[in-house]
Amino acid sequence: MLVATAVPVERDAVARAFPGPGEERRLPGVTLLRAGALDLVAAGVGPALAAASTAAALTAAALAGTPYDLVVSAGIGGGFLPSAPVGSLVVADEITAADLGADTPGGFLPVTDLGFGTVTHRPPAGLVRQAAQALGAPAGPVLTVSTVTGSAARAAELRERHPRALAEAMEGFGVAEAAAAHGVPVLEIRAVSNPVGPRDRAAWRIGDALTALTEGFGKLAPVLESWNPHDR
Repeated sequence: MLVATAVPVERDAVARAFPGPGEERRLPGVTLLRAGALDLVAAGVGPALAAASTAAALTAAALAGTPYDLVVSAGIGGGFLPSAPVGSLVVADEITAADLGADTPGGFLPVTDLGFGTVTHRPPAGLVRQAAQALGAPAGPVLTVSTVTGSAARAAELRERHPRALAEAMEGFGVAEAAAAHGVPVLEIRAVSNPVGPRDRAAWRIGDALTALTEGFGKLAPVLESWNPHDR
């Protein structure tokens, strides 16, 4: 399985859940870190770079005759209070590009309303249930944004359009697009480092979120190892 994070510190937090030293492998356009039965990649910040890096890893595996059975987008992100407080984990049952579309006088229109593409990928429902149960975490939409929310007004706008949303981050939809292009299912796990709303770096708890990510993957490992990739 392939786990895609944004930055190396998130990748390393996931790797700490697995015993033994990691082994790096350099491929064209991407470097993989093997941890247990997982390949980890720091795919980059934002949906475009995350998609490109994930696609490179997926293509390399397919060409080698060892395609991945699952791609997991993982890392820290902002949580919508009160559903996802700082330090908690969330599991995406929908991975949605929240700002892919057009602003109009009547409000925001997703790109699908314009007749193009897709804005939502849905991970396998059974895997979502198992992951949420193992983590003791809620399942709900995780939004992908190209601009992180920094105001109460923006948070309220997103919550109005996506009332079930638990968290926002910047890579999940890009990872999911790459996985979909290869016909590989996707899962997204986020550890909450800050509330979605007014930008206040002093209130961020990145260390706590990274610790939660490590502990979460320790609990998640048996689910990933036992999951049947044909059970979509």
